[in-house]
Amino acid sequence: MVEVSLSYGTRKIVAQIPEKNYSGTLEVNEPKGMKNPESEILRCLRLPINCQPLNSMTRPGYSVIIIVSDHTRPVPTRIMLPPILEELKNAGITKDNVNIIFGCGVHRKVKEQEAKNLLGEEIAEEIEWTSHDSEAEDLIHIGTTSRGTRVAINPLVAKADLKILTGDISYHFFAGYGGGRKGILPGVASKDAITKNHSMLTHPKSEIGVLEGNPIHEDMVEGAKFAKPNIIVNAVQNTRKEVAKAFCGDLESAFYEGVKYLDSVYRVKSDKADIVIVSAGGYPKDIDLYQAYKAIHNALPVVNNNGAIIFVAECREGAGNEVFQEWMKKYATAEQMKTQLEEDFIMGAHKAYYLAKALQKAKIYMITEMPPKKLENIYRIIPVKSVEEALEGAFNTIKKDAKIKVIPYGSAILIG
Repeated sequence: MVEVSLSYGTRKIVAQIPEKNYSGTLEVNEPKGMKNPESEILRCLRLPINCQPLNSMTRPGYSVIIIVSDHTRPVPTRIMLPPILEELKNAGITKDNVNIIFGCGVHRKVKEQEAKNLLGEEIAEEIEWTSHDSEAEDLIHIGTTSRGTRVAINPLVAKADLKILTGDISYHFFAGYGGGRKGILPGVASKDAITKNHSMLTHPKSEIGVLEGNPIHEDMVEGAKFAKPNIIVNAVQNTRKEVAKAFCGDLESAFYEGVKYLDSVYRVKSDKADIVIVSAGGYPKDIDLYQAYKAIHNALPVVNNNGAIIFVAECREGAGNEVFQEWMKKYATAEQMKTQLEEDFIMGAHKAYYLAKALQKAKIYMITEMPPKKLENIYRIIPVKSVEEALEGAFNTIKKDAKIKVIPYGSAILIG
């Protein structure tokens, strides 16, 4: 037997795979985490890509807004913030003039303990912070994109003298990549703007790892530019959630440099297999099914048609989205969902569409904390208690000599 370790929430589970079926583990030549990432971020802030250093952008009395990622993203915010605040202090900006906003998009608000974990307790207590509400009545319209997205954003962002976007550059299954412009749209934008932007996800170029010709990405960039962010501070992390490299600078230039670096490490090739065992990568990537699904999406190019995916994702907060659940109940096929989405796009429904498409290609078994009956009856996923139980079912459905590929960090890599 071959033993493989897979992240599940905040712990690991070990799976036993018959050696004769094992076709390898899809791993990358991972970069080491930086020994002193705060120093690297400070260096980047002083030598940014295609823009002025942070401390020369501001002056005493300026109002500063720092947009940070919410609880659904494993971004090293608590590492990024101290060097940013140090540079602001050196430029004469007091803590009273700084606000931090969680770019929640359409996600729920960040809880107080989550904020302390994300920002660091000292910063959470000393600096005013809030969660963006995409349905608030006081959002400010800042422009309409060429694709018709009417961009309204949080007033704290719209009115700030200096706007700093933080985030991580990682793969995103319809925006191409996370990071950069996503701090504004969807981060601090209105629900209507986010809905309009995401409604283009059925476009063939709205795909993971694709930027050129991707209408969602291009619309995000156009919308973010209306907000006139001064500098972005983005990181690329390894699968141990350590900062591998930092990118600071202009909204587009720094983002594209980060994308190049990410691809150089995490874009990989793989042969196909009958069975793919994939983990979302642990908490918070597997906080709920809505977020964790990305790992399934990334595994699809590896699995053969009519194969099986064994998915390891804790999902401590369940499905994560009511619309996602309702659409899985309401529509039987991906084709029905696509027709409805193109007529009237609804946030959350797109995840049902993606899952339904995945189920057309492969059976999905899942090790999770979600209720088994709900998982099977609503999401059409087969609940199992272990990888070994799933393998037994898959062997009976496919064949005894089925080849198995393992993807330990499904949310982190791009195959193809």
